[in-house]
Amino acid sequence: MKVAVLASVAWCTPPRHYGPWEQIASNIAEGLVKLGIDVTLFATGDSITAGKLESICAMGYEEDRGQDAKVLECLHISNLMEQAGQFDIIHNNFDFLPLTYSGLIKTPIITTIHGFSSPRIIPVYKKYNHKGHYVSISNADRSPELEYLATVYNGLDTADFEFYEKPDEYLLYFGRIHPDKGTAEAIAIAQKSKRKLLIAGIIQDENYYREKVEPFLSEEIAYIGHAGPEKRKQLLGNAYALLHPISFNEPFGMSVAEAMLCGTPVIAFNRGSMPELIRDTETGFLVDTIDGAVEAVNQINSINRVACHTWAASRFSKDKMVADYLGLYQQILD
Repeated sequence: MKVAVLASVAWCTPPRHYGPWEQIASNIAEGLVKLGIDVTLFATGDSITAGKLESICAMGYEEDRGQDAKVLECLHISNLMEQAGQFDIIHNNFDFLPLTYSGLIKTPIITTIHGFSSPRIIPVYKKYNHKGHYVSISNADRSPELEYLATVYNGLDTADFEFYEKPDEYLLYFGRIHPDKGTAEAIAIAQKSKRKLLIAGIIQDENYYREKVEPFLSEEIAYIGHAGPEKRKQLLGNAYALLHPISFNEPFGMSVAEAMLCGTPVIAFNRGSMPELIRDTETGFLVDTIDGAVEAVNQINSINRVACHTWAASRFSKDKMVADYLGLYQQILD
């Protein structure tokens, strides 16, 4: 079987810090290579893979802002589509635009829908409903207007994480600094809980950071910037709990799965995919308010950290994800 894995060209694959789509595309590609599949990864030139690499740019447009994103995306997608006949199947991890080529090629395309940036993109997915093969990353993130082949949860390389039996006392916020992700709410939870909070992640909304985060920084509320793989593992594993007070219906939530892999329970607002990721009162708490989260912080000792790790490893591993996708490839080709 010859598989083309199409990643984004915003960041390199795997990403150096932020880039969830790129991380999952990498995990799929490397997992398939490990199983002996002939894989070509279409990504930026500085990407790393054990398979073959095809690229039309040296770096992603988010890391080299002198490039035009739309131009790179057009060149990137067309580069794959002009070689489509060389592959048995194309795994699209790059949103809706590649679907517009699907009527012009014979190679089937399976598309992982990593969330909807806007309802306005759904007409493209609808147009290719009967030709495309759509996979959701959670049951919560399905559009009633689309047909799905399956739900496959994002899979993490469990070797990148380790179990931490005895955590520190700090709470952790790990994610984009953006209103959707609830940085300000995490600060309020920490203050009411009278616990130290570490904030890690890229600043995606500068005004939000200046108005809702920066004024509250102190010895007890610390912003530590984005965290690479080694630092991420230590931050997540040593945390008393991960705070995830989102204000949108999040399709998945990588940091939630990552925290639980380290044994760290998660306190999340009960929205989007959170009930699929977290077993309420067993691997964390699903709450609706800041006060509810504060109460959950006081009950964290009731959570078994081994249970958190076991649950995440059984549901959100790279090996499980790749096996699920390989089964779908075979189903499509048969």
